[in-house]
Amino acid sequence: MRRLCDETDARRLLNPGPVAIVTTSWRAGTNAAPIAWTAPLSMNPPLVGCVIHPHRHTADMIRFSEEFAINIPGPALLKQTHFLGTQTGLNVNKLEASGLELFRGQRIEAPLIEGCLAWIECGLQDVIAIGDHTMFVGRVVKVQALDEAYAQQWLLESPTYSPLTYIGGTRYAVIGSPREAVVEVDALGGLVAETPDEREAREEREARERELRQAEGDEGFAELSRGG
Repeated sequence: MRRLCDETDARRLLNPGPVAIVTTSWRAGTNAAPIAWTAPLSMNPPLVGCVIHPHRHTADMIRFSEEFAINIPGPALLKQTHFLGTQTGLNVNKLEASGLELFRGQRIEAPLIEGCLAWIECGLQDVIAIGDHTMFVGRVVKVQALDEAYAQQWLLESPTYSPLTYIGGTRYAVIGSPREAVVEVDALGGLVAETPDEREAREEREARERELRQAEGDEGFAELSRGG
């Protein structure tokens, strides 16, 4: 059943995407803030966008330093990621308080966070006001990633090396369950939505689920489906 949602739900529906911890440095200060709104904008030149509220300390730090880093954490840094989003860098050194280890970037002064899965160093290309937020367009100058996590695409072979995504409130998820799209077309060029092999596999799966539901009942089946 379809239901109407509030217009502001669009931001949640367009996630999941990897959570990014944006790190900045200006004069003697550093800051870090998790954001859920990031996007690739261009391949040539390589540009990425980070959407941040203009009143946040991170926005000021990017404007002043004209650079920033995108750190992409995995589930091992779940607590630290959320902690960074509950504090303001105006009142506390969030990186120090979080206990995160840092290392130097190769092209920018902003620190990078040890224990993440990937790192994108950016110079500030443009600042664009969009509604009640600001898009900071970053010119990518250096990219690093763990071999266990990334090889021209996210591998998603292990939750440990898969990125976090933000759902809302205090809830996060781990991106996973990759699937390969194999497309077949019929004689008229139309999509074959289900091949005979796929239909057979689906029918077998549905038959097993019916048998399990009959044996366990609806509540027991739901519990087993949740892994309980």
